[in-house]
Amino acid sequence: MRKIFIMGILGTLFGLMSCNAQTAGFKTVDAKAFAKVIADTAVVVLDVRTAEEFKAGHIEGALNIDVLQSDFAKKAASRIPEGKTVALYCRSGNRSKKAANALASKYKVIELGTGYNGWTKEFGTR
Repeated sequence: MRKIFIMGILGTLFGLMSCNAQTAGFKTVDAKAFAKVIADTAVVVLDVRTAEEFKAGHIEGALNIDVLQSDFAKKAASRIPEGKTVALYCRSGNRSKKAANALASKYKVIELGTGYNGWTKEFGTR
C-alpha cells in the first residue's frame, strides 16, 4: 500500500514538472544544438548580459540587450521584429531564462542552457 502511495505522489510530481516544461514558451538547448540554430542567418542571436560582459567576449554576430535593465523587453521589441526566432544566452544560463520568459510571447525563443561559459567550454572563444 505504501509503495502505491509513493508511486502516486511521484507520478503526480512528474506530471506537474512536464506541464511546466511544455508551457514555458521557449526551448533550452546545449551548445552544440545552439550552434546549429544560430547557423541560420535569419535567427537573431541575443546576448542578455551586461555591456561589460559583452565587451569581454561574445558569440559572433550577437546583439546585446541587458536583461537586468528595467526596459529590457521594450528595447528588444524595438530592435527585433516580432515573430523572429531569437537564440539567446547569458553567462551561465540563469539570466537567459528570465529573458526567454519575457520574450516568449512575441518570438520563438531558443535558450542556451549552459550560457556563454558552456559555449566557450565547447568551442572556445570564436
